[in-house]
Amino acid sequence: MLKSFATALLLSAAFVAQPAFAQADDGSQPAAAAPVEKAWVQRSNENTQLYIEMDARFSPEDASSTGLEQYDGLSMDLGPDLDARYLAASRTLLATYQEKLAVEQDPMVRQDLEILIAALQRGIDGQALNARYMLDWYNVPQMVFRNISSLLDDQVVPERRKKAVELLQRYVGQYEGTTPLTELAKGRFAESRGEGKFGPYRGDLKDALSKTETYSAGIRELFGKYKIKGADKALAAMDKQFAGYKTWSEATVQPLARDDFRLPPEIYAFRLKLVGIDIPPAELISRARRGFYETRAQMSAVAPLVAAKYGFAETDYPSVILNLKKTVVPRDELEGFYAGVSKTLEEIIRRENIVTLPDYPMQMRLATPAEAAAQPAPHMQPPRLIGNQGERGQFILTTSEPGADAAGSFDDFNFAAASWTLSAHEGRPGHELQFASMVDRGVSLARVLYAFNSVNAEGWALYAEAEMLPYEPVEGQLIGMQHRLLRASRAFLDPMLNLGMIDLDEARRVLSEEAMFSPAMVKQELDRYTFRWPGQAGSYYYGYSKLIDLRIETEMAMGDAFDRKAFNDFILGEGLLPLDLLAKTVREDFVPAKAAK
Repeated sequence: MLKSFATALLLSAAFVAQPAFAQADDGSQPAAAAPVEKAWVQRSNENTQLYIEMDARFSPEDASSTGLEQYDGLSMDLGPDLDARYLAASRTLLATYQEKLAVEQDPMVRQDLEILIAALQRGIDGQALNARYMLDWYNVPQMVFRNISSLLDDQVVPERRKKAVELLQRYVGQYEGTTPLTELAKGRFAESRGEGKFGPYRGDLKDALSKTETYSAGIRELFGKYKIKGADKALAAMDKQFAGYKTWSEATVQPLARDDFRLPPEIYAFRLKLVGIDIPPAELISRARRGFYETRAQMSAVAPLVAAKYGFAETDYPSVILNLKKTVVPRDELEGFYAGVSKTLEEIIRRENIVTLPDYPMQMRLATPAEAAAQPAPHMQPPRLIGNQGERGQFILTTSEPGADAAGSFDDFNFAAASWTLSAHEGRPGHELQFASMVDRGVSLARVLYAFNSVNAEGWALYAEAEMLPYEPVEGQLIGMQHRLLRASRAFLDPMLNLGMIDLDEARRVLSEEAMFSPAMVKQELDRYTFRWPGQAGSYYYGYSKLIDLRIETEMAMGDAFDRKAFNDFILGEGLLPLDLLAKTVREDFVPAKAAK
């Protein structure tokens, strides 16, 4: 899973913080040679800069985390009339981009303008839907933790880290001219109230409030870790304000919370569009169920081979998976173990000429309790995207979710066979390589920041799993298929749940008895479909299906001239293009260029 780094306002009525960065092996920041910027990229970036500046007026933390240091320490705008002000700014910029598109001749710059226009329009549409249907409640402690952790990180230089004090002071109202973020959030909730509007889902609210203290502790831990001075007064105020916000939420918001997790149909349809799913839910469900059947059959064929290798008496895939889970890697050995698997995968990638790799190692570590609370699933944190000085992405492995019951520990990622497909997805050739390629090769800012959606990002990562599957040990292949079964499950369970076609008990049965995941994993999956990110879960399988279709189409068009490594490098070199645009570029640029040679 890729940690979200969208810079626009989402329907959750919260600004999404940019991710933090990883640490080099020796704790230093490795020097990175800036890629030569093409003329069209420079012109496109000038256009994109207008969007970045507009977004930064409302959420400077996002701009800071992309690498724009002038926004360090500045806090988000949750002031009165936010919706109207954001919509006015967006519509003004949209008109500017439409004027530029009307006269632009360069096809690449035009393509990026179309990306920017589409992103602005999505933001406008989403804001209008949110204002029409939803009450604006913010998970303030989580937001503060994410934004503070973007500055207090190993690869952020000490001078920038000092700005975390100013940022926290702004959040708690101790910086001149500021109001506590909790008070602004209360004001936003009051301003959004209206007849017929939907409050937050009760399960979401309960989950968020149960983690208030975890986020407070996580923020304090960060200030202590980096020995940041001058924050004691702000931290004390933070604890008090977070506690007060929790009490206020319980008294004011909880009575207005909804018991049904399902969103209004218009909003759910928009969420599918937002993540890149551009087909009707019924078609997505049908495709995914077919894929589920085929993958389950493949697992039944491979499981006896694994049983024979390890001497298991039972040969059905559920029993084999349960036996494989007994080979637990101790927690204090997980990072080293995964590092070894990642190194082996890189050796395979080079030997089999699958894709071009960077000349530096991948970074991986275990999640802190606060990180696990904010994002329970394993994920990859992208590197600094603007002005990168060698910062790298980082694979974050989650092993438990704070605040959960006895089922809060995962046994889905800490056994040997699981490390192969998870490393391929989050690391190389998956998400880590995806972003490393954009940083190293130089991609226009429009493609880095505003073309992103879950379909194009997660589609590549699942495709990367499939590229590595034939070279993994047979037990790794079985677990790789199990994870593909999960992605197919997501693509029909998420829409079926949100459209009232299935209940939670049946979805739980599919994930636990068919896909064979732990109670903790099943819980976070159902949370994802119902309130963490409804609509997003189907993007993995849909993106994968579109990308493999493009791959086979290209193979057939090129015949013996097809070069897998060249194809994969080309895909990565295009950045996070929407897959329809990517397919057009492959057909019009990659295939003719290779044919000409």
